[in-house]
Amino acid sequence: MTRSGGTIAVLYLYVLSAIGVLALASLLYNWLVPDQSQIAPHCLSANGSLDADESARALSANLNAPLVDGNAIDALLNGDEIFPAMLEAIRQATDSVHLLTYIYWQGAIAHQFGEELCAAARRGVRVRLLVDAVGGAKMAGGMVDDLKVAGCKFAWYRPLRWYNLGRFNNRTHRKVMVVDGRVGFTGGVGIAEVWTGHAQDPGHWRDDHFRIRGPVVHYLQGSFAVNWRQATGEVLAGASLFPDLRHEGDARIVAVDAAPSVRISTIGFTYWLFSHAACEEIRITTPYYVPDPRLHLGLASAAQRGVKVSLLVPGPHIDTQLVSRASKTYYRQLLQAGVVIHEYQPSMIHTKTVTVDGAYALIGSPNFDTRSFGLNYEEALVVYDRSLTQTLNRSFENDLANARQVTLGEVESWAPWTRVINHLARLLRAQL
Repeated sequence: MTRSGGTIAVLYLYVLSAIGVLALASLLYNWLVPDQSQIAPHCLSANGSLDADESARALSANLNAPLVDGNAIDALLNGDEIFPAMLEAIRQATDSVHLLTYIYWQGAIAHQFGEELCAAARRGVRVRLLVDAVGGAKMAGGMVDDLKVAGCKFAWYRPLRWYNLGRFNNRTHRKVMVVDGRVGFTGGVGIAEVWTGHAQDPGHWRDDHFRIRGPVVHYLQGSFAVNWRQATGEVLAGASLFPDLRHEGDARIVAVDAAPSVRISTIGFTYWLFSHAACEEIRITTPYYVPDPRLHLGLASAAQRGVKVSLLVPGPHIDTQLVSRASKTYYRQLLQAGVVIHEYQPSMIHTKTVTVDGAYALIGSPNFDTRSFGLNYEEALVVYDRSLTQTLNRSFENDLANARQVTLGEVESWAPWTRVINHLARLLRAQL
């Protein structure tokens, strides 16, 4: 190598080293000094709590999401009520059926949905089925073939490919079905045998789902359309898919557009607002409680200022022990603040609902965890309707009758090795 060539090589090495140092410094700076848009807010401008109307206007404005009037919502309890209603809606379809789900496994109920979707397609209904490639990994391959032969359009959401490795961790956790652009369903239920029945034993999960009519169905259709476009490149449009929708009831709803975010997510902000706006009571049911510590502290601070905060989570029956252990690391601080914690006993509880002050509620697919707050696409509706909220509160009371209250003394008596294992599980919070 000539002397000039060696000099150029050394300079090239210096440049690469400088770029590497600058990149590392940038990463460390962004980690140690987060932008204000990436962290939870710390206070309300209003003095004191907010009533339902004030909360609705604040949520709508801060999320830049309309408060939609004129909707009707039916709460459906467990598979015995949920699946017949969804299957009947498919049978009644005349124009289109759009089904988006995180989980579509095997078994009798999966087969039944497949048969009804195929039958709808054969009679001329446009059927589109979108299944998350991770959540639907147990789906029978033959069923996909049957759907396509019958005329259904089917797509996997983000299967593992070299070109989407950077986005592979961002799943669609939404559970949405829209029929004829007029009737929508959303909630926590996937298409699998564990959701059948009425939570009668550990093999049958407790969950809620909701049937919605009225103008807000456009936003459920929009959630499907976004993920469908990402998966297939097809843009959904036309009056038949987005028809004029008349008022069907008195429920006012904010549809929360929940997508992966490096900032505080729309779901995270919604929970934050609930905890700071509540006047009297917050009731949360969630299968997975592993939130960002700042959102967790919002619940503790609400309890400390006199709001009655109740948290219902799974007990001995949960589909992931890792999450259960991580969740328990939050118990001591919540209990010390005055939050009441119950663990559901008969089966896995997969319900995802929040009620505030007996006046409004959150329903949909989000869990109270970091994955729902920042990594997944979720479907959430904040419903300002006392009738629905009262229905959910009655259901909450019924669930408490099958739950065990956790005490501070119990938590403080846990063995040291139990605490260590729980905290090791919490180290994975960012992915839970």
